[in-house]
Amino acid sequence: MKLRKPRAYRKGRIEIIPMIDVMFFLLATFMLSSLAMQNLDSLQVNLPQGKAEKLKTETPVILTLTSDSKILVNKTPVTLQTLAATLEPLLSNGQQSVVVSADNAAPQGVVVQAMLQARAAGVKQFLIAVKHE
Repeated sequence: MKLRKPRAYRKGRIEIIPMIDVMFFLLATFMLSSLAMQNLDSLQVNLPQGKAEKLKTETPVILTLTSDSKILVNKTPVTLQTLAATLEPLLSNGQQSVVVSADNAAPQGVVVQAMLQARAAGVKQFLIAVKHE
């Protein structure tokens, strides 16, 4: 008959598999949260500096004007002549405001002409996008 020692000493070991699972979960969480912080609905333009309140609407209509005088409505390229026709269906759900995201180097005349065409389409309020200081 084999007698056991009154107290068996076991060597401690570190389980690494659960630690890898936790680290993978943290990595995935931080990657998804950093993507959620970026505004992926608009094109990259050089906005002017200013202080403004955050926009509180769910899905705004974004009118983007680039430095080379290109006009885009929600990432769809348009011209000054087709701007009003493109905006009218987007404003049919009762939303009468448009976010103007104009590049700092965009020609002022093109910005004003685009805003006048949007006003003809039924836009009542313009919200100007700026970079927070």
